[in-house]
Amino acid sequence: MEEIIYIGSDHAGFRLKGEIRDFLLESGYRVEDIGPNEYDPHDDYPDYALKVCEMVRNNGGKGILICGSGHGMNRVANKIPGIHASVCWNEESARMAKEHGDINVLCMGERLVEPETAKRIVSAWLETEFSREERHLRRVGKIMEIEKRYMRV
Repeated sequence: MEEIIYIGSDHAGFRLKGEIRDFLLESGYRVEDIGPNEYDPHDDYPDYALKVCEMVRNNGGKGILICGSGHGMNRVANKIPGIHASVCWNEESARMAKEHGDINVLCMGERLVEPETAKRIVSAWLETEFSREERHLRRVGKIMEIEKRYMRV
């Protein structure tokens, strides 16, 4: 069974979230839209980043977070132990983030990435495997040690 992808946005990423959700569903992925369900200019990125990341942390799977730039979502996501997020703006950045950093949450910015580019970013991220090369294992291990020390994992 394909692992689930949780997706969420704030108001600034709402339109792109819908396009990416529909793209994933049409591509045969299991997707759970964590919200918001309608546009509200008061929807804040910390709320939806937390909801998506809690789902990923507690249930496994992957997460996609979209705000205006991707940076707000990324900042929140990386505060949560067990979540390894990265802002990606093209296919190569997505491949490298997954291959080198084993990210489980992809962050993008609706104001910075066109919908067709965003679809290619998502595909590249989902199709790329963590390399498991010694240098990448070592570096990810160091990140996890930092989490344990400072975030009380």
